[in-house]
Amino acid sequence: MKIQVRDVPPRSVWALQQGGVHPLLAQLYAARGVHSMDELDDGLAKLLPPGSLKGNPEAARLLADAIAADRKICVVADYDCDGATACAVALRGLRLLGARHVSYLVPDRVIDGYGLTAPIAERVKASGADLLVTVDNGIASLDGVARAKALGLQVLVTDHHLPALIDGAVVLPDADVIVNPNQPDCGFESKSIAGVGVMFYVLLALRAELRARGVFDDPAAGPPQGGAAPSGGSAAHEVASVGAIPQPKLDALLPLVALGTVADVVRLDANNRRLVAQGLKRIRAGALPAGIASLFTAAGRKAPVATTFDFGFALGPRINAAGRLADMTLGIECLLTDDPVRADALASMLDGINRERRDIEAGMREQAQLAADAMIDEDEEAPPAIAIFGPEFHEGVVGIVASRIKDKLHRPTFVFAASQAPGKEHELKGSGRSIPGFHLRDALDLVAKRCPGVLLRFGGHAMAAGCTIAEEHFEAFEQALQQVAREWLDAATLTRRLDTDGPLAPEYRRADLVDTLHKEVWGQGFAAPTFSEEVEVVSQRLVGEKHLSLKLKHQGQPVDAIWFGHTESLPARVTLAFRLDADEWQGVKRVRFLVEGAEI
Repeated sequence: MKIQVRDVPPRSVWALQQGGVHPLLAQLYAARGVHSMDELDDGLAKLLPPGSLKGNPEAARLLADAIAADRKICVVADYDCDGATACAVALRGLRLLGARHVSYLVPDRVIDGYGLTAPIAERVKASGADLLVTVDNGIASLDGVARAKALGLQVLVTDHHLPALIDGAVVLPDADVIVNPNQPDCGFESKSIAGVGVMFYVLLALRAELRARGVFDDPAAGPPQGGAAPSGGSAAHEVASVGAIPQPKLDALLPLVALGTVADVVRLDANNRRLVAQGLKRIRAGALPAGIASLFTAAGRKAPVATTFDFGFALGPRINAAGRLADMTLGIECLLTDDPVRADALASMLDGINRERRDIEAGMREQAQLAADAMIDEDEEAPPAIAIFGPEFHEGVVGIVASRIKDKLHRPTFVFAASQAPGKEHELKGSGRSIPGFHLRDALDLVAKRCPGVLLRFGGHAMAAGCTIAEEHFEAFEQALQQVAREWLDAATLTRRLDTDGPLAPEYRRADLVDTLHKEVWGQGFAAPTFSEEVEVVSQRLVGEKHLSLKLKHQGQPVDAIWFGHTESLPARVTLAFRLDADEWQGVKRVRFLVEGAEI
């Protein structure tokens, strides 16, 4: 591992400090590309305008027409946390805005697979729906959308994934309207917005359209404070209208938007950070859905001091577990209910499923790691890309295991399991995770071109993707993927680099500053603070057989540290990368270091 220190533009630090930002936070923000106080304004008025999202005005008109005609709307969701929160946002928001007949359908991971398929379209039609709305899926569902249209359904696709590629060309589904920042010719600046964020923006546009139609406003009263015109303008319109009929407030949906955004590990650009910050503020103030409150309790976390870490490592995994091992309906119902008793029961069920998921994952990870270790040559070098198949692997957990192997070996990694769908036992379903510099979806596209017939289906992002292959083609896939990796990756890219914020000044080693840092919005693309410097190792011992507990001297002062999942001893002096944490003992908070890596 190579530990490297981020560049910190001094002018940006100075500008932020002049604006009243704490010196440490000013340094951290500047290192992450924040140059002015304006970029730290997380107010709703700073959100990108809904009208700049291609297809959004048309989506608003389509939905407004459906509501006016009292048509039945069915939302087709994805089975991960982003899909579940997007579904909950869609149903809650559409009902707030006057839709009386709104239902949802979530595919079964095993039986249906990912996305809107033709059989799912048929089930939507059989339910009596008139308008099918996808959330967090649909952009690559060419057959599913075509079947829905053939059945007479109107189709609105809301998604954030990359469109399908056929012979190197982008092909879009034949939906009535598509809202996706990653479709061609969309000028929306936040290309990394999550599926739940896209749905929230659709609702903002719908409300503006309904307001323009006079549903909420007295036309003589003019636009409400903070309002947005149907064609765009500010997204900050959280003030009730001055008309006779109050304009619904959509800010109650922001806790769900924040949870789904962080859990989907999308890049936290400025717009996403504002969405997350707004959701966190409401959760900390006690303005949160019953299901999210119950999930905090089930996870042993405290909503009044909620952080992005709670979303990513406590609540998100519990919702995802339902889609991995059971039925995501459990997760969606937990997010939809307003009954605290029912919310507690559903959250408890999700917690139990998550414990089962952890047990399954532990066994799979051990087997996968043994298989990966067997690929390492005598020079202790792993191949440029990893593909692993285990006959006993569970397809709902392959993505997590791929992520763990990728993190350990710093290689693009796919993990496959045999399909459990009836009649598909000969197929393998794989989930992949990548490293910077290797676009996983594009790599799959190249494999498909070079080895026709090997990939039955594929799709995804730069850093995460999925595919289906016949079991007999596993070796061909593995070889083709490794060949692409050899061509695209060099030694520098294959060397794990850990970006840090450099040495920690001793005056900042304080529990109150730890709390300050935890309250900020950190995540993918806006990494949590990680410091690095040489320290003295006073003592070290294993705890729980797999964690290294350390007593260090940091700039001459004693401090405790722990390295989770690490068992190898360290030399007396070593350069460590670490995050700040605080533990409490007998009512006293003490700073400790959470070690992320070492350069030996």
